[in-house]
Amino acid sequence: MNRAHFILREREYGAFLSVLRKLRTDAFAKVVFLVDKNGTLVASTGEASGFDTTALASLAAGNIAATGGLANLIGEKEFSILFHEGERDHMHISLVAERLILVVIFDRRSSVGLVRLRVRRVSEELAKILAAAQEDAGGEGGVIEELTEEDIESLFK
Repeated sequence: MNRAHFILREREYGAFLSVLRKLRTDAFAKVVFLVDKNGTLVASTGEASGFDTTALASLAAGNIAATGGLANLIGEKEFSILFHEGERDHMHISLVAERLILVVIFDRRSSVGLVRLRVRRVSEELAKILAAAQEDAGGEGGVIEELTEEDIESLFK
């Protein structure tokens, strides 16, 4: 699959954000991030003020890439779910549609089982939103090969 950036329109962003907000509430999470596999933050909700979201997005993508290398070493395609347990906070990281990374940070108010259940349920919704964004942007990968001056002006209006 093409790993280039895709254009995310306001409609899809709103849909992503709505799903993330519901996930945060249903999983009793502190914060939820949606990251492109390239390491770009797509959307987030929750108590993100204490996080360097740019670094978190990049490191989450790097984590997926590194564990993908480990998976290859043992004959797996990739690991679709990662879990990190800390003293106070825990992090659940999962792949969505082989393109997005869903990061859920939670504490003792929740459990890894509840988070996994809720993530499994919303992953299909997120995949459908991504597919729509890619289709609207011009096909697989959602890549616009050439932006015109008019396209650029419309982005800044």
